[in-house]
Parts: sequence; structure tokens; C-alpha cells
Amino acid sequence: MRHFGHLAEDVRGRLFLEQPRPFTARSEPAVLSTALGGTLYSPATRPALAADIRKLAGRGVVSMVLCLEDAIADHEVDAGERNLVEQLNDLVKDFTDCAQSHPLLFIRVRAAAQIPDLAERLGPAVELLSGFVLPKFTPANGGEYLAALTAAEAATGRRLFAMPVLESPELAHLETRREQLFGIAELLAGHRERVLAVRLGVTDLCSAYGLRRSPDLTAYDVALVAAVVGDVVNVLGRADGTGYTVTGPVWEYFPVQERMFKPQLRRTPFTGASVPASAGAFRASGEEVRRRIIEHDLDGLIREVELDRANGLLGKTCIHPSHVPAVHALSVVTHEEYCDARDILRQEQDGGGVLRSAYTNKMNEARPHRAWAERVLLRAEVFGVAREDVSFAELLSACLCG
Repeated sequence: MRHFGHLAEDVRGRLFLEQPRPFTARSEPAVLSTALGGTLYSPATRPALAADIRKLAGRGVVSMVLCLEDAIADHEVDAGERNLVEQLNDLVKDFTDCAQSHPLLFIRVRAAAQIPDLAERLGPAVELLSGFVLPKFTPANGGEYLAALTAAEAATGRRLFAMPVLESPELAHLETRREQLFGIAELLAGHRERVLAVRLGVTDLCSAYGLRRSPDLTAYDVALVAAVVGDVVNVLGRADGTGYTVTGPVWEYFPVQERMFKPQLRRTPFTGASVPASAGAFRASGEEVRRRIIEHDLDGLIREVELDRANGLLGKTCIHPSHVPAVHALSVVTHEEYCDARDILRQEQDGGGVLRSAYTNKMNEARPHRAWAERVLLRAEVFGVAREDVSFAELLSACLCG
């Protein structure tokens, strides 16, 4: 697997100064947690799940969660389990080496007992599995989840990662948040080698207060959510060796093609110009209308991913394939970031100090910026480094057209 591997070699050559490096399901955890990118959730009940996975892999998706929890109704759980086992056993026939060529696959369960049960029922197809997503994770239920994962590892002889989801009302409520976070931190510390990333369930956090953000607002515009995100990163996202990758919350909105016929103004995030979205009022090619509508529908997502990064989050939960290219394009290291990170680490090796950036627009202080620089270079390894004259818009366009 490699990010942007679905693009032609000559296209990648034009876009990247340093191309993304290949990785496999057996790569180091630090590489895999960075490589998750836009993790696409899919209901486990989909009748063509194996075909979906094949198709999405060809479109650049590198991590997927097959959901048996909130994505399906209560009465569908048994059917979802049966379908999941059947579809993954169909998919495994495609691979002589199950570490190669398919997305990192995780199952989101409802209860701890499903973990060893599904691992056994999958049979040979367990080789396709990278781990399990543990919903509504708390100190009270987390130990049972992690014990079940340990048992499944022992039974299958396969490394299986955990991705706990923090989304309980106790985390949302101020009076219990501190106890929850430190209890979770203590629990996860005993299973550090199994924890690939910590995920945030912002939809559930909002539900504790009857809230839902509009497509014009990011999660960080909702004060309650922003406070929880900050506290989670404070306790679980530290750069001192005790932290974990914390992934960004889901973006709930996705493009609806019919919107292009609505007579209202849109703003493109790349030009800032107002453009009429009505096909009759906007005189341009159909492709240009489509491009601008796509840009608008991704505008909120783009803003939120930028704020995720600023707040210490990496990767994102996605519920629509159109979100994944934007998340991945925004994950590519810019030429400026790359120059700064290399200069900072070189200066730190020479004893520290301060130097002017290669772009002459900022101060790079070796020791305070070291952890940032190390994270940038790891992201560069996984997502690549854009050429100096290549913008996010060009990366996204290549992904959408590739």
C-alpha cells in the first residue's frame, strides 16, 4: 500500500518532491497510525462489501472500518456478522500475501465478546484484519474490550490493534471528564503496543446535549466539543512518549449533486470568490460547475481538517468516499513544512538555537519545535512532500480525477 498509489507514476512525479513510501499491514505502529488518513466507515451489512473494498482501494482509500455498531440497526447485528464473515472470506481469495494491497481493515464491534468470536469465525480471512474499533470506551468497559482483544491475538497468532472511541456522556460532562481521561490513560498504558490510535466520537458527545453542528461550522465552533477535544489531546496526545495518535472527528455532510441546480451563491475555498451555483445563472462548462460545487461541499471539511492539525489531531473519521481525497491531500507535507522540519532537526543536532526559516517568514527554534519537526517528517514519509509550486488544490484535483 501507499498513499496516492492509485495515481499514475508521471502524475505523482509532477506533484511530489518526495513521493509517499509504501507500507504494509505489518509496518511499525507509528507508521500505521500516521498512515490511517481518512478512515472510511462502512456498514457491515452491505451486500457487496468485498467489491466495495476492492473498488475503494483503487480510489486511494487505505483504511476502513466495517461497522457493526451505530451504522446498523439493532436487529441487523446477526446478519451483519454473517455478511462480514462471508464477504471477508471472499476478499481474502484475492491475496497471496494478506499484508499487501488492500486497505487496513478494522471491525467496529458493539460488545467485547464479539472480538474473539468474530476472529474465530473469520478463519483464514482474519489475516485481512488489522484490528478492532472499541466504541464508547470508558475505564469501566475498556478492560473487558482489551482483554478480549488480547485473547483474540493469542488465538489467531496475529497482531491486532485497538482503536478506542471516546464518546461517552461521562467524557462530555465536566464533573466526570477528568476522572474518565486519567482512567483511560492508565488503562491504555498497560496495552500501549496494541493501541494504534484514539478516535473521537463527536456526534455522540454532541448528543449528550442535543447538539448538531451545521455544515457551515466546524467541531471547533461548538464550545462543548472544542473543550473535550482540548482535554483529550492534553491527556492522551502528548509528545513526550506517553501520548497516542488522536484522530479527527467525523464530518457529517457530503455532496448532493442536485445542489448545483439550486439558485444560491457558493464560495470556493481556493479563490474566495462568490459564484452562482445555478446551472442557468453560471455560464461555464459542466466540469467547472461540478468542480466548484465539489469545492464548496468540501469547504467545511477542509476548514475542520486544518483545525484538527492545529489542535494536535491527525487523520479523520469519514462516512463518505468524497471526504477521503481532501483529507489525504491536506495530509501531504508542504515544501515549506519540509524545509522547516529538516532545518530544525539539523539545528537541534548542532546544539539548538534559533534560525530564520528558509522561506524567511518565521522563526524556527530548534528545541521547542523538535517534536513538531519529527511528526512532520514521519508524515512526509507516509504522505509525501509536495513540490514547491504544487498546491492543495492541485493535489485534490489529481485525486478526484485520478
